[in-house]
Amino acid sequence: MSTHFANALRKTVLIALVAALAVLGSAQAQAAGLLSPSDGRLPALEIRDHEVSVVIEDGYAVTTIDQVFENPHDRELEAIYSFPVPEKGAVSEFTYWIDGQPVTGEVLPKPEARQVYEDQKAAGETAGLAEQDSHKTFDISVWPVPARGEVRIRLAYIQPAPVDTGIGRYVYPLEEGGVDEERLAFWTAGETVTGRFAFDLTLRSAHPVEAIRLPAHPQALVTRTDDHNWRVRIDGPGNAGPGQVEESGVIKTAASAAGDGFGPMEAARLDQDIVIYWRHAQGLPASVDLVAYKPAPDKRGSFMLVLTPADDLKPITEGSDWVFVLDKSGSMSGKWHSLIEGVTRGLEKLRPEDRFRVVVFDRAAHELSPAMQPATAANVRRTIDALRGIQPDNGTNLYAGLDLGLKGLDADRTAAVLLVTDGVANVGETRQRAFLERVGRQDVRLFTFIMGNSANRPLLEAMTRESGGTAIAISNSDDVVGAVLTATSKVTHEAMHGVHLEIDGLRVADLTPGTPSSLYRGQQLVVFGHYWQAGPAEVTLKARISGQPVVYRTRFDFPEVATANPEVERLWAYAAIEEHLQELEDFGADADLEQAVVDLAVEHGLVTPLTSMVVVRDEVFAQLGIERRNRDRVAVEAEAAEKRATQPVAQRRVDQAQPMFQGTRPSHGGGAGAIGPAALLLMLVPLGAGLAATRRRRTP
Repeated sequence: MSTHFANALRKTVLIALVAALAVLGSAQAQAAGLLSPSDGRLPALEIRDHEVSVVIEDGYAVTTIDQVFENPHDRELEAIYSFPVPEKGAVSEFTYWIDGQPVTGEVLPKPEARQVYEDQKAAGETAGLAEQDSHKTFDISVWPVPARGEVRIRLAYIQPAPVDTGIGRYVYPLEEGGVDEERLAFWTAGETVTGRFAFDLTLRSAHPVEAIRLPAHPQALVTRTDDHNWRVRIDGPGNAGPGQVEESGVIKTAASAAGDGFGPMEAARLDQDIVIYWRHAQGLPASVDLVAYKPAPDKRGSFMLVLTPADDLKPITEGSDWVFVLDKSGSMSGKWHSLIEGVTRGLEKLRPEDRFRVVVFDRAAHELSPAMQPATAANVRRTIDALRGIQPDNGTNLYAGLDLGLKGLDADRTAAVLLVTDGVANVGETRQRAFLERVGRQDVRLFTFIMGNSANRPLLEAMTRESGGTAIAISNSDDVVGAVLTATSKVTHEAMHGVHLEIDGLRVADLTPGTPSSLYRGQQLVVFGHYWQAGPAEVTLKARISGQPVVYRTRFDFPEVATANPEVERLWAYAAIEEHLQELEDFGADADLEQAVVDLAVEHGLVTPLTSMVVVRDEVFAQLGIERRNRDRVAVEAEAAEKRATQPVAQRRVDQAQPMFQGTRPSHGGGAGAIGPAALLLMLVPLGAGLAATRRRRTP
């Protein structure tokens, strides 16, 4: 190792923040389901059927949910179905069967959509409404569910499906995070499916896939037709017994790593996330992939550009300082024991050359030890005994805990700070902007583990973005070890900072994200944008690694007409909306930004915190002068999806003639470095939500 590189390492500071937002099996946890008032003022409806179809291809996933609600009572009732907002997911279709015919919803500004729904409901007319409650839940209201009758609805949402270090991950979220106390106090969720539950996922990958795994659902049936086409099925009670599979000539495999059997779900309840991993083949070349949609030569095109760099970021190894910042407020009372057990295992795994410090906080923050202390057995045991004597109580001053944990770090040593909290910041400073300013003041790069649904993603992801880091979501159904390996490979390797992408040679605009900032080992750069004319483009990626400039270049053609993937238009719109919403979270209300979100969402048919999707009878749409643009968009997307399903998987790589990167892409097979205490904490603490981060001296 060069002297320059060693000196740079000594000045590097890593911060790992772990925010625990729910305990596995916590009584506070809620499932997706039909909501009923907790006081029992109204009788409960039932979910008769719940069928899920997922198609993952070309870097994005489309999830379609068909449900039948049943009313066993002698009066008309309103059905309100709620489920967690999927990571980077936006509702793009809400269809309600009226008089036996499907009617697709249209997006309006949120107050207008609610008014239309309430007016139709008051008039005794059929109506449906899909709304988003901030970052927490999607809520679907349907009126009426007739006495002793049923209604059928369909919901679809779209989201990116990137790959990290050769691993793809999809989550069908069903567990609510239990973080909304007002909601929990009023509603109960009926999550039992009385009839059919079925989950069917199709994976069509341009890059060969060698394995699929469902950590929490070993009973799933996984079939493989070839390296590019896989299918996953989970059936509820009464639908399939062990070994009852389709005889289609496919290779039958089990969903678990050991290859054991499959069978029906034990219970059809909507209370456990379905998490699916797929692993690309080893040794795949680094690449640039392009997915474009341009309906005609004279029309504007949309594109998704995916850059997967080579595995040429060098490993970093050195001793570390560790700071544990632990939430001991009253809301942690049901989680404290599990938290301490995980911290104990983490402390016991520290190396002799490591040092550590512990900060605890509730309404205020204080240190168990006044300074860094060597990780001797005696010091570790003394600290653990002190932690076991603590009884959680009082409110949560998250800012004070974070602030104290960040103080006193030695710039000449690698350091790690772990913040463990339920994220309920209700004492002292609670403004998101203040957290961002505190992080930015100390030059912090954050890697966030966001474990559990309904977590405060806006805050955690904003802190990550401000620091130039990256976020990793974790579910209770996840393979936490695998997620930690992915994150560990980032904090133990160099990174590209000051990342800047240039596209020259043709007219390109509306790139999002506008400032990608950093790229870590295994991470893809995914950029959306618009273009107008076809032809060759010069694509240049500039960055700095350990302070040294690097430049990667390639050249390829943008197509004149491309009609296979109309969904790319919605993906671009959602990425742009995300940036606007993040700015609103960071800086507060802005009428122009809010209107920009509404305009994009209405045009592209997306449910957001500012827009909703309403369904009424066709003649009512006409009477109200509501354009049927989303109905038409859904029809175009459905036709394209049906056509893609009948064709071989399209190869999306565009830099074969002039590769942008030299070598193969990163994978876990090549070794990701040792797993440190932060990783051990995440593996061993049975917590339902988390945030991890690193801090490092920024390079210009």
